[in-house]
Amino acid sequence: MQEKSFAEPPLRISGDADRYNHRDGNDDYTQPGNLFCLMTPDQQQRLFKNIAAAMAGVPEGIIQRQLVHFHNADPRYAEGVAKVLGVKNGAAVSTRHATALEPALV
Repeated sequence: MQEKSFAEPPLRISGDADRYNHRDGNDDYTQPGNLFCLMTPDQQQRLFKNIAAAMAGVPEGIIQRQLVHFHNADPRYAEGVAKVLGVKNGAAVSTRHATALEPALV
């Protein structure tokens, strides 16, 4: 959520205008979650392995933050990536959607 104290006042054009919140009615997790559910188990395993390979050498804190995003799409997505990486899935303890700036709860 954006800090309301930094919002610009509405502009008078022909009636009042205000900022459009592109997040209303949208989220960043439904579409990738649906795609994940359409994948076969073999495709999901390849996805887990590809992501794990790409994250080799990434600091644990960043991995945990990314697992939160995977969890928000589908908890099985985060669990699969965590398992292949050999790390604890800290995202499983969080039941709310995180933002890119929030750390995972571990």
